Amino acid sequence: MGGCFSKPKPVEVKVELSLLEKEKEVDGLSPNGKASPFADCRPNGALAHSSDEDSMLLPLNHNSRDYVEASVCHVKDLENGQMREVDLGCGRALLIKQHGEFSAMAHKCPHYGAPLVKGVLSKGHVRCPWHGACFSTATGDIEDFPGLDSLPTFQVRVEKDKVIIRANKQALQSQKRSKPMSRCSAVINSNTGFSHVLIIGSGPASLVCAETLRQEGFTDRIVMCTMDRHPPYDRPKLSKVCTQTPAIYTETQLIMSGSLHKRLQSCCFGQWLFREQLLIEQPSLRKLRKCGFLQDHDIELLTEKEVVAVDVKTRSVTFEDGLRMEYRKLFIASGSNPKPMSYKGKDVGNVFHLRTPEDANSIARLANNKNAVIVGTSFVGMEVAAALTDKAHSVSVIGIEPVPFKKALGEKVGKAIMKLFETNRVKFYMLNEVSEMIGQHGQLKEVVLKSGKVLRADVCVIGAGSVPASGFLKQSGIHLDSKGFITVNKMMQTNVDGVFAGGDVVTFPFPPRNNKKVNIPHWQMAHVHGRVAALSMMGRLSEFKTVPYFWSAMFGKTIRYAGYGDGFDDVIIQGDLEELRFVAFYTRSEEVVAVTSMNYDPIVSRVAEVLGSGKTIKKRDVEMLAQLGKTGDISWLIDKGSH
Repeated sequence: MGGCFSKPKPVEVKVELSLLEKEKEVDGLSPNGKASPFADCRPNGALAHSSDEDSMLLPLNHNSRDYVEASVCHVKDLENGQMREVDLGCGRALLIKQHGEFSAMAHKCPHYGAPLVKGVLSKGHVRCPWHGACFSTATGDIEDFPGLDSLPTFQVRVEKDKVIIRANKQALQSQKRSKPMSRCSAVINSNTGFSHVLIIGSGPASLVCAETLRQEGFTDRIVMCTMDRHPPYDRPKLSKVCTQTPAIYTETQLIMSGSLHKRLQSCCFGQWLFREQLLIEQPSLRKLRKCGFLQDHDIELLTEKEVVAVDVKTRSVTFEDGLRMEYRKLFIASGSNPKPMSYKGKDVGNVFHLRTPEDANSIARLANNKNAVIVGTSFVGMEVAAALTDKAHSVSVIGIEPVPFKKALGEKVGKAIMKLFETNRVKFYMLNEVSEMIGQHGQLKEVVLKSGKVLRADVCVIGAGSVPASGFLKQSGIHLDSKGFITVNKMMQTNVDGVFAGGDVVTFPFPPRNNKKVNIPHWQMAHVHGRVAALSMMGRLSEFKTVPYFWSAMFGKTIRYAGYGDGFDDVIIQGDLEELRFVAFYTRSEEVVAVTSMNYDPIVSRVAEVLGSGKTIKKRDVEMLAQLGKTGDISWLIDKGSH
């Protein structure tokens, strides 16, 4: 067993090398929705909770050298409803004017660094143009996901028609802040087999659940357990950046070589030894939180811990290694597993389901100047194919549909994306399936299709969909539907008292579809589930208003998607599919239910804003805009629309 709060093995410690300098995030790597899904919750981050910049009156002991003050524009330079990125000399800020009043906050989305000035400003919040995350213009608090951090806000005043901003220099540089959190007040032996809240999984649903509990004043024990060997990390990035990392070195080798860029930290936490794993540059591993952050807020993390059974009568969880832990509240966010496939030769090596950073590293290493085969045209499979084109000798994609993404994005959009891949030397074998994997000396050499075609292959990645990771619950009494999804209500509660669930493993009532139970396996949606579940545990009902938001990156181009288009019956495409500069509206009957775009920011965030406000976009309105030549222009719907 390993992890942030687990006992290290007495054998030689292995440390993965990677560079932990600030990542250069680009638009191509980036999803979300409108009205805050947490509108009914108390404002966490208002004056009593916020950073120094939120208060207009500063204590006398504040060091003026820590602050910068600058005149940034004339009072008439901004109209109501406008934003401007301004320079304060030692950093930049976002200046906003609404209802005749100015406000200022950090100018970058803390998730991936998107310029918020290119986002959507509406009714007291700014929506990110890349992912759709929302931030309050008054407090900087994150109001809708994805992402974990909020924004610092800065003082603004007007003197002699000049707009002046006073900001903390450190806040200008960091461009983000974490909400204040409580700590565990009880003295707990970490070996104790009881946790007030036990969380299964370490993805965004789990992490947001744990952080929300602490933000809302929960002071009892929280334990988060995961099968993974790493602290919480950005899993969607694995398929977008399939990059080989340097070799693995022992701790002794690192110290002797002088390559230890970050001090190995050891400290006692209860009776467990905490040792943060060091990573000196692993492009495929982007941590959501460092172990030190979890420790500072008394969120215990147990890695490499597989749950094999849940007993709801005794309120206990049993792990594969025999450990048993009791709980008062349980949150299940176990995610999904690869969809099983039927073919011969399953014992052949070099065949992967992309699940971990180690998988990503192995795929990149084995594909280097070799032949790569991708089975399945899921977003993960296609992202891996795109990422390998500049490394592999050849990349082949096998799919059962005539074109990729036909069910999700429609045939026309799918064909346009398929053409993009073909121009980048990717070969498609559609309407096909794998019959056999043939190996030599245990390693993959050929992939045989049911059509009889034989493909040379040195590495194979299977991205043919997923199934809920709920097998350990079959005898638990927790209700699963016919496909194995955990069913929950609007508070993310299961049929069992004290047991909650969220993320890819659940179906939940979706208000825009008359509370039909749906499964939406989006990274952004998992954040929302974690927040709602945490508030429900504390007896606080949170209104669910978020709009699903998804993104995918291929060949430096980003697909953005908002809404829930399952069962769409028509697609209205505006723009140029050939040039991959378009927006596609998905309709059911006479109503727009979803939108996707390429090179048309911030149209998807704007649609999310409209749908999240409770308005509807009519099919006829979109068709009329196309006739007028106003491709993608729905700005008029922000203030005018159907309810």
